[in-house]
Amino acid sequence: MKRMYWKAVSCMVGMRERVKKLLRDEEGMGTVEVILIMVVLIGLVIIFKNQLTALVNSIFKKITSQAGSI
Repeated sequence: MKRMYWKAVSCMVGMRERVKKLLRDEEGMGTVEVILIMVVLIGLVIIFKNQLTALVNSIFKKITSQAGSI
């Protein structure tokens, strides 16, 4: 019984050290930053969807109407 207890305690200490190391590790920060930027951009697209659609449609109308003059 004592052996199982100490094995569990040892495992918990090792796990705690790995979690501390993971929290101090900064390699994944680039991925998190990219994901946050994408979330903000998607949110902006959703908020301004109607305005963006109108802008793109007007640009394509101008392109199509002026393509014949080339």
